[in-house]
Amino acid sequence: MELFKGRPASTEGRLAREVRTYDLLDRLGIEYERTDHEKADTMEACNAIDAVLGVLICKNLFLCNRQKTAFYLLMMPGDKKFKTKELSAQIQSARLSFAEPEDMLKYLDIEPGSVSIMGLMNDHDHAVQLLIDEDVLKDEYIGCHPCVNTSSLKLRTADVVEKYLPAVGHPYKTVHLVGED
Repeated sequence: MELFKGRPASTEGRLAREVRTYDLLDRLGIEYERTDHEKADTMEACNAIDAVLGVLICKNLFLCNRQKTAFYLLMMPGDKKFKTKELSAQIQSARLSFAEPEDMLKYLDIEPGSVSIMGLMNDHDHAVQLLIDEDVLKDEYIGCHPCVNTSSLKLRTADVVEKYLPAVGHPYKTVHLVGED
C-alpha cells in the first residue's frame, strides 16, 4: 500500500459515490491523503491501513432506534469498545441497534463495511444525526473511507468539522464513551 496526495489520477473503475467524495473534498479545498487497498470491512483489516495512513481509522457505526424513526452515525476511535447503554443514555434513545443495509443505502448511499462520515453528503434530508466521541475530536487527523471500503482517507479533523460538516448541513453532537464493562 502507498500513500497518495489527493484524488486518484484516473477514476476509471471507481464507483460514483467514491468519485463524488473526491469532487466534494476538492471543491471545499480540503486536502487529504489516500491509500487504495483490498476490501477492508473489519477493524482488523483496517489496522494495516492505519499504519500506512499514520492515523487510526474511525469506527463508524450506523445505528437506529427500535421504531426506525431515528438514525445515527456514530464516530468513535477504532480501538474503543461500543456499549449501547452508554450511548443510549446520552442521546435519550432506548433500544439502539445497528441499522439495516437497506437503510445505509437509502440514507448514506453506502454499503456495509464502508460506513463513513463522507456518506453524510448523500443525506440530503438530514435524516441521520451525527454523533462524535470526544476522543475523535482531540486527534489532529481523522481516517475514514470515501464511501467505499477499498480506499481510505486521512483528513484534518478541523477540516471535517469546520468545512465538510457545514457544507453538507450536518451538525454533530459530542458524546463521551468509555467503552469499558
